[in-house]
Amino acid sequence: MRWVSHRPSRGARTLLGALPIAMLLLVYLIAAASRHAADPTDKVLPLPDAMLRAMAALVTQPDPLSGQLVFWADTLASLQRLGLGLGIATAAALLVGLVLGVLPPVRATFAPLVTAIAVIPPIALLPMLFIALGLGETAKVALIVVGIAPVMVRDIAAHVAALPREQILKAQTLGASSWQIMTRVALPQAMPRLVQAVRLSLGPAWVFLISAEAIASDVGLGYRIFLVRRYLAMDVIIPYVAWIALLAIAMDVALVQADRRLFPWAQGGGR
Repeated sequence: MRWVSHRPSRGARTLLGALPIAMLLLVYLIAAASRHAADPTDKVLPLPDAMLRAMAALVTQPDPLSGQLVFWADTLASLQRLGLGLGIATAAALLVGLVLGVLPPVRATFAPLVTAIAVIPPIALLPMLFIALGLGETAKVALIVVGIAPVMVRDIAAHVAALPREQILKAQTLGASSWQIMTRVALPQAMPRLVQAVRLSLGPAWVFLISAEAIASDVGLGYRIFLVRRYLAMDVIIPYVAWIALLAIAMDVALVQADRRLFPWAQGGGR
């Protein structure tokens, strides 16, 4: 059987997916053990026991100044900012994308503006956001929205505009208004695409969040990583990065499950 035609079973997929991760962990452990054998004080590649000790203090011991458990306070602050930014960007992408996709005159008028905003590096706008909105939560959330919403809008608008013209003509023949076409024809078909757009935006959203927290924040996962880097505290940085990866994976899995449950008709049998 050709490889292109072979579809692994669920168990095989799990095993194959875990294999590269296990290999990377093994390579890291070998490299860390080698460095510590040569220099027991090495901080670049900490051993697992050092990471466990460092994280235990952040997870279980309250901060003397704030009284909070640092790790959980950082996680909660970052998830709140990320959730708010993703929520606003998703709502904007759905609303604006539908309007641009369904109404050609609106698309001709505003699509160039959306494209122009989408190609601007969002990090370049960060100083402007801090100047205009201050150093509080608003600027951090705004960076996430500005960073991912225009790309999502373009994706939804292109998807809606590419819907078969026959569907629009049939709806018009039956007397549907532009609003009815938007809500009853375009919206149901845009929702699965919206879930995929959110999934693809998770990575950039985390990047913008960490960037904003690193520059102006007093709590958050990104803030903590950039705070401890001056002490070369890789025993904190590596677990924090791993935790961010786990959170992102959990969010992606949740979106996949929601997509399958809410829109089974859009799966196409190939996923």
